[in-house]
Amino acid sequence: MSAPAVVIAAPASGSGKTTLATGLIGALRRAGHRVAPFKVGPDYIDPGYHGLAAGRPGRNLDPVLVGEDRVVPLYRHGAQGCDIAIVEGVMGLFDGRIDENRSDAIAEGSTAQVAGLLGAPVVLVVDARGHSQSLAALLHGFATYDSSVRLGGVILNRVGSERHEQVLRAACDRVGLPVLGALPRMAELEVPSRHLGLIPAVEHGSAATAAVDAMTELVAAHVDLRAIVALAGGSVLGDAWDPHVELAAAAEHATDGTRFEGLSAAEFPADVVSSRDPLIAMAGGPAFTFGYAEHRELLAAAGARVVVFDPLCDELPVGTAGLVLPGGFPEEHAGQLSANERLRTAVAAGASKGLPIHAECAGLLYLTRSLDGHRMAGVIDADAEFGPRLTLGYRDAVALHDSALWRAGARVRGHEFHRTRLVRAGAENPAWGWRATDSVAEGAVVRRVHASYLHTHPAGNPDAIARFVTAARRFDH
Repeated sequence: MSAPAVVIAAPASGSGKTTLATGLIGALRRAGHRVAPFKVGPDYIDPGYHGLAAGRPGRNLDPVLVGEDRVVPLYRHGAQGCDIAIVEGVMGLFDGRIDENRSDAIAEGSTAQVAGLLGAPVVLVVDARGHSQSLAALLHGFATYDSSVRLGGVILNRVGSERHEQVLRAACDRVGLPVLGALPRMAELEVPSRHLGLIPAVEHGSAATAAVDAMTELVAAHVDLRAIVALAGGSVLGDAWDPHVELAAAAEHATDGTRFEGLSAAEFPADVVSSRDPLIAMAGGPAFTFGYAEHRELLAAAGARVVVFDPLCDELPVGTAGLVLPGGFPEEHAGQLSANERLRTAVAAGASKGLPIHAECAGLLYLTRSLDGHRMAGVIDADAEFGPRLTLGYRDAVALHDSALWRAGARVRGHEFHRTRLVRAGAENPAWGWRATDSVAEGAVVRRVHASYLHTHPAGNPDAIARFVTAARRFDH
């Protein structure tokens, strides 16, 4: 039996889902519940606030990146030991990956798709500003658009006055949707944001904790927690996701002579796997905040010892046999990153010796010659700078060259999310290729380094993790 869930959705982005979801997680925890926090989609920032509120890691449910069949197992894995789950949606309820070839009413990767996979009820958070009686028509549309989505109630956010609340409650009554809460307008709860959304909780420090506490107080005072608990439900069946099982499946496919996402038996032999446990250094701290909890779990299940370090101030851990540089905001900390010369020098030296390095987005920027004029590690023959526009979206990519993670020809689904760009780039082997309006070749493969703007989800690519740990075992210090 898995924990029942409530999915927090909205008609559109900016309605207050993160405030409501985070506050609800905190309020339920304060009331004695063990709450499992989830976020629909590839977002890295909201789960940080969820984690603060829940006291356990926030996790993502993204059918696009991990495959529809892994959503329920990942949910069961993340909800173990909990009695309720809160799932924050993405964008509007029915918004997801834009695919002109897909005619379904429910978009791939949407909150509605995930709610359907979990069999969980949806609570719609409505930004009440500018709404009056016509709210009934909006709610009627969302309630009847697709019968597979069950709206269990409404939370009114940013209500202007008692009279305003009365009018909105009457509109909800007209369409038979219970009001589970009504929150007043409180601008002081706004968490500071920048070009990629909210400032991550790790960077926001004590202010993030204070913001989560304030969200918790607000929701506890204005939302019917008992009604939320009574509404929670779900119909998930089957086994929980298990990193050991995922890796064993990859090895089994490789052992029988077939290829599984580019992993072959010759590259994953039993004698190499059991020979030693390599140390994988994973960058963390304020500049490298983007990551999935399943990444470390898969690395550990593959036999690696994972050590997290902060590139702003730490040296490369002694004995590092593999380096993970995840996404984040290095452009906000470029001066400090540059000042840590010992680490930059060690990373460059390791790369020249064949150290396996997995770098995504922020990691790519750190490996360039310079970032906004600040000297970086110089592993990639390019400079980076803050750009004029946001690059955002899912990509169906193919690996263009062999690397420590993928064989040439391997196909993956990834996500881009950045405002920087590479300039004065050299002619190194690109990591990925895909077709948008034009053909795109992106990233770089240099020796055992795989660097790219493309974020991938390790749970959707367990074979790549196995290849990376195997490469780390073979690294000669």
